[in-house]
Amino acid sequence: MIGLDTNVLVRYIMQDDAKQSAKASKLIEALTADEPGFFTLVSVVELGWVLSSSYGLKRSQVAQAFDALLQTKEIVIERADLVRRALTIFTTTNADLADCLIERASTDAGCNRIMTFDVAAAKITGMTLIQ
Repeated sequence: MIGLDTNVLVRYIMQDDAKQSAKASKLIEALTADEPGFFTLVSVVELGWVLSSSYGLKRSQVAQAFDALLQTKEIVIERADLVRRALTIFTTTNADLADCLIERASTDAGCNRIMTFDVAAAKITGMTLIQ
């Protein structure tokens, strides 16, 4: 397995830098199910932020990018089950991807409440607002 930094997938998905995108494509396309690439949860959050903030992709486009990655046997996403469940919340609400992942990971860990100062996160994901 080969670890993949966020910028490798950004270049592969966005094809925005001729030199780096070509190298990223060559690397990604050389991966196999037996020798896959590995993408961490930290990179999932970072990729979601970069695609929406830096490239202006719509929520549906960000979700499509992640769906494609999750379905690719040549890429292993850390805690893919968690990412899938967070994406369900992300695609059906206005919540940030990071907030969706925080809520799902905390719930999976057995937390009975997730405390936040973020009013929107509390309202949308069910976190508890600190008063």
